[in-house]
Amino acid sequence: MREMKVFEALTIHTLPARLSTYPALQDRIGNDGNHWKVREVGDGNLNLVFIVEGDSGSAVVKQALPYVRLVGDSWPLPLKRSFFEYHALMRQEARHPGSTPEIFHFDAVQALIVMEFLSPHIILRRALIDGQQLPKIANDLGLFLARTLFRGSDLSMTARGRKDDLALFADNAEVCDITEALVFSEPYYDAPRNRHTSPQLDGIVAQIRADRDLKVEAQRLKHLFAASAETMLHGDLHSGSVMVTPDETRVIDPEFAFYGPMAFDVGMLLANFWMAYFSQSGHEEAGSRETMRTYLLGVVTETWSVFRAEFSRLWRTERTGMLYQVALFEEQGDILGAEQALDHVLHQIWVDMLGFAGVEMHRRILGLAHNADFETIADVDTRAWCETKALKLGRHLAVNRRQIYSIEEVNSLAELIEKEIVS
Repeated sequence: MREMKVFEALTIHTLPARLSTYPALQDRIGNDGNHWKVREVGDGNLNLVFIVEGDSGSAVVKQALPYVRLVGDSWPLPLKRSFFEYHALMRQEARHPGSTPEIFHFDAVQALIVMEFLSPHIILRRALIDGQQLPKIANDLGLFLARTLFRGSDLSMTARGRKDDLALFADNAEVCDITEALVFSEPYYDAPRNRHTSPQLDGIVAQIRADRDLKVEAQRLKHLFAASAETMLHGDLHSGSVMVTPDETRVIDPEFAFYGPMAFDVGMLLANFWMAYFSQSGHEEAGSRETMRTYLLGVVTETWSVFRAEFSRLWRTERTGMLYQVALFEEQGDILGAEQALDHVLHQIWVDMLGFAGVEMHRRILGLAHNADFETIADVDTRAWCETKALKLGRHLAVNRRQIYSIEEVNSLAELIEKEIVS
């Protein structure tokens, strides 16, 4: 097999000739690249993604580009992010088997990963926009969160192993810079890369950017994000990073992986369910989405419940790391002490999760990278009203998170905001 020593972006025309000598693709697709069918499907912000099909089967080829695809080559970005995505996928699969696509090949020079083509899976965000009520996503994602976050931390790993991983993922700095800027800072001032539904949102945007309490809390959350290296995170876990069927849930695209606060992945995911909830009134062309709204709040409740339950189970059965050692509690007959510590850890995750969820809702409406839940609403006034409701909940979560005590309380507030009458 001839390895290219200089990076070159793939196209649908060059891919068969360049990759047909890869044993991983020959085994999965077929030996003759002339018989391969290639289509580009990448619609994300950063990468090229191709589906390759042949006589023997299919695979996905994902290649990083040396810039942010959404913006262009004026925003350069290191190709090494594919290295971190590869290593994150391998760790997530080990920590929660069956939760990610199978990896067939990784080429660091060409910044590409060859992986399983998930079919008939679709992107979760698309399913929710279409009004599909998938029965397993809450349980599956709650387990994924608990197992990957717990098993990637000092609660479970050896001190040496965790520190080695921390050092490895610390080099994913440029991608972290994107999160630090686009999530925590730029939405709260008139940054050049921002955009919002205008003029409909101009008033509430001005209020948000003049809100001193909100800006201070956003920066406190940014401080936590940057300074609290608790576990390996997916780093960009939203409904566009999940592929689903009614029976299966797979998590994809962890190129933003790094060591950060446990609550970050949880907050990002739940925020996207709350945004999907508020977007439903913009997708009612075929009739009421009231049952879909009820379903989505149920997904939020169940995801958090499953996460808490599984995290607690792992605490009691797999707490083998250096934090809250069993030798200090259970082996001294102090089971209540271990439970008290668990309550403290879960409470801090809860409070931080609410804050991260709040700023995620803001950045998806006010910043650079928006989501299709709102963007696919054709009527601009309806879209703006849906976005306004999410902005209101986001502000409340970020600023008042220490005075919120249950997921049901948040969902009840979401229902009240949803029922507000346009003045």
